[in-house]
Amino acid sequence: MTERAAQTIKQQVGGLIREARKAKGLTLKELGDKVGLLEPTLSKYETGKINPSLDMLERIAQELGFKLEIKLK
Repeated sequence: MTERAAQTIKQQVGGLIREARKAKGLTLKELGDKVGLLEPTLSKYETGKINPSLDMLERIAQELGFKLEIKLK
């Protein structure tokens, strides 16, 4: 996987987190408090600057009312 493709995936994951958080009416701080993250870290996830671990991604998904599914194509 190229660095550009990895960046796109980070941005896609971050966008999904942001979209789900906003749909639930939560602020970055509120979601961060619920999953044990600081607001700046969650913001970096949402902007694609860093990737959450799979464990953290699953925790975020559960808190937002989603089930994490991963597909390899």
